[in-house]
Amino acid sequence: MNESLEDIRILVVEDEPHIAAGLKLNLELEGFTADVASSSREASHLLVSSRGYDVIILDVMLPDIDGFEFCRRLRASGNLTPVIMLTARDTSDARVHGLEVGADDYMTKPFEIEELLARVRSMVRRVHWSAAADTPTKVSTKLNFGQAALDFDTHEVTVNGEPLELTRLELDLVRYFADNAGRVISRDELLAEVWGLKNYPNTRTVDNFIVRLRRYFEKDPKKPVHFLSVRGSGYKFIPMPADD
Repeated sequence: MNESLEDIRILVVEDEPHIAAGLKLNLELEGFTADVASSSREASHLLVSSRGYDVIILDVMLPDIDGFEFCRRLRASGNLTPVIMLTARDTSDARVHGLEVGADDYMTKPFEIEELLARVRSMVRRVHWSAAADTPTKVSTKLNFGQAALDFDTHEVTVNGEPLELTRLELDLVRYFADNAGRVISRDELLAEVWGLKNYPNTRTVDNFIVRLRRYFEKDPKKPVHFLSVRGSGYKFIPMPADD
């Protein structure tokens, strides 16, 4: 990563002043630049008026529209900035909903600040690794499977000829599967290699993202033929199933 940490900009969208102040302080102690918005309206203004952010930390409960709707609108506008969603709702439905509207990660309150900082660092590394790889001289890397066509250099994705917007994390996950096609990959390996989280005990994050990929790319998400579960071991990606 060529940029100094001070060049890494984090937007915290949180309406509880003590939580927002604590997050800003810890992010700045880590070396990042952090801005705080107490509402989705204020966050939207900062996103338009600033030069952009590397990561957004987004609370679900906001005084105007909630974080789910804000994230949905953000993705609909074409903004793919990584989003870590914060909420007190520790339910699978809430986690899945957050991922469905485009969040890259999900943490429930109360959380350990060191874990949040680790996830922020992971997202920052992934964004800058991807940016460094997108050079004009790089040979285009493409993937075709089923009805999907992906170009990892241009981030263009289509399914049945229709464009599909994927977040950077979703693209990184598909790319890792593609680079390891046919091999069983454990959840721990995916967390370490794609998320940058080693020895992280919560593997449900991976499972939620696999659900998302199946919804995007499988004809029948309940009967996947490309993103397969391997009981007790992890997942396996099959670009060309035998039936094809």
